[in-house]
Parts: sequence; structure tokens; C-alpha cells
Amino acid sequence: MAEIGRAIVKMDVDELINLLNKALADEWLAYYQYWIGAKIVKGPMKVAVTTELEEHAMEELAHAVLLVERINQLGGTPVLSPDEWSKISNCAYEIPDDPFVMKILDQNIKGEQCAIRTYDKILNITRETDPVTYNIVLGILTEEVEHEEELAALKEDLEIMHLKKY
Repeated sequence: MAEIGRAIVKMDVDELINLLNKALADEWLAYYQYWIGAKIVKGPMKVAVTTELEEHAMEELAHAVLLVERINQLGGTPVLSPDEWSKISNCAYEIPDDPFVMKILDQNIKGEQCAIRTYDKILNITRETDPVTYNIVLGILTEEVEHEEELAALKEDLEIMHLKKY
């Protein structure tokens, strides 16, 4: 455990580790949500949607790596069991039982909106208390906002296609 790295944190480190573990659970669920959605999606613009979902899945996995590294730096233990992910996550996993592109996009947009709220909360908590976590979370939050924007743009394109068709 890095004593000095932990000592610079001006808040309850165990509380911070708990927040980071909940965000880690969110990232694992988001990774799977994107990954499985990319494998089953059907409908117009399937190729573009699949490409975007696969890219986002890999970025969610990269977020998980950053969170695990920070949890380790703080002397914590990352959530170890997939069984715990849905129990501690901030954001619900929605089973993609309807593979239509609009439904898959809606589910993932909803997930991104939850992630944005979660990281905004952590950002506000760490702004004055932990510059390292703050910087990590700021980078993740920036990507989550980009994800929401990209998914919304795909949905808008699909809606325009639908309107022009009729």
C-alpha cells in the first residue's frame, strides 16, 4: 500500500474505494451491455451501430482498468466477483431482449446517462479531496459524455431515415 499516495487523500479513503468499486461494477456491466448488444443488434444501420457499440465496449473496459489501478493505489481491493456487480452498481443492467437498433441504443443511452451522473458525483466529491482520482474520473466522464452524444446521433439518424421513408 502506498502510504503517501493514500495520505494525500483528504477524505475517508474507504468511502472513496467503495465509490470506485461501485463505478467499477458499472463499467463491467456497461462493457457487457455494449458487447452483447453489438453481437445481437438488428435493423437499419446495423453495421454502424455494431461498430459504435464495439468501440464503446472497449472504452468501458479501459475505464475499468483505470478504476482498478486507482483502487489498488489506495490500498483497496477491487470488487472480485461478477455476482457482486449488479448488487453494488449505480446503474442497472438492462437485458437486451429486443435486438432492434432503437431499443439497443435507448438502453445504452440510459446507461451512459447514469454513468454521467455517477462520475459527476465522484468528481464533485474528489474535486477538493483527491486530485489523482479527480483527474482519472474527469477523463472517464469526458468519454461517457462523448458516448452519450455518439449514441444519440445514431438514434437521430435512424429517426430521420424513418421519417423520410414515409
